[in-house]
Amino acid sequence: MRRLAKISVGVLFSLLVGLSGLATAAGLVSDTEFGDENEIVVQFSIPVDREVAGDPANYTVYEESDPDIRLPITAVRISSDGTEAVLSFADPLNTTAKHIVTATGIGGIEKSTFAVSKPYLGYLLTILLSALIINNFVFTKYLGLCVFFGTAKRKETAKGMGVVFTIVIVVAVSMSWVLYQYVLKPFSLDYLQIVIFIGLTSLTVQAVDTVLRKVNPMLFKSFGVYLVLVIANCVIIAVPLLMASNNYNYFETFMLSLGAGGGFLLALYLMSSVSERVELAKVPPSFKGLPIAFIVAGQFAMAFLGFSGLQLF
Repeated sequence: MRRLAKISVGVLFSLLVGLSGLATAAGLVSDTEFGDENEIVVQFSIPVDREVAGDPANYTVYEESDPDIRLPITAVRISSDGTEAVLSFADPLNTTAKHIVTATGIGGIEKSTFAVSKPYLGYLLTILLSALIINNFVFTKYLGLCVFFGTAKRKETAKGMGVVFTIVIVVAVSMSWVLYQYVLKPFSLDYLQIVIFIGLTSLTVQAVDTVLRKVNPMLFKSFGVYLVLVIANCVIIAVPLLMASNNYNYFETFMLSLGAGGGFLLALYLMSSVSERVELAKVPPSFKGLPIAFIVAGQFAMAFLGFSGLQLF
């Protein structure tokens, strides 16, 4: 009986030690962030041994989506008080992805694992600005050119079309996300993505067409056939497909669709501003009309290439 009691006490003591070790591991790192393009900054809650913490061999780092690929660490700099470590890598890091760091033997803990990622609000703003400017669907991916060249002749028409397009794409992509997450994925119907997304877009465009015909007939007439062509606009089909391939949640999907609509509005307004001036310019007869429009659009595309690789958050 005494022997059984000793075993029980020993097991209980081991469990308490193990739990305290887990608590210490969880509290070892107080904060993490990305530093320069090839650095990760780790803040420790307690001073650590500088020699142990400064050894790159005591760390393993990988992107959460690629756990089999270890990122090589070239150096580790430890602050004078031993509460901060800066991990330097051989190549620039993909700061849009979550990174998993495992530290071994640091702070008296056998192994501790923690994640490094951008603030979620910054991530959402990155998606928005990427679709709006950095990866503008018109000037960098050359999608939706039919509606783009057709309605980018007057500022008023361009602004109206851009607003309508943004409303349509936000509503259509939101409905697409709901159907994709709760119908297509659970029942393995992913192969119906394009059919479902086109159908939802058609339904949304028809609703906007009916409302616009009653509310603002003049704006409806100025759009002409191009409002109907929104159904076949490559941008409004590409966005839900991009949402599905990246497995975005609703907030990320909303930012993507809002950025895509805003980017299309920006492209239309820029093009219409130049088109009004081109009409008064002395353009050679062979370049009038669509040829000069393509030249102007190409110049805008070259300008937008300057945003490639830009990261704001």
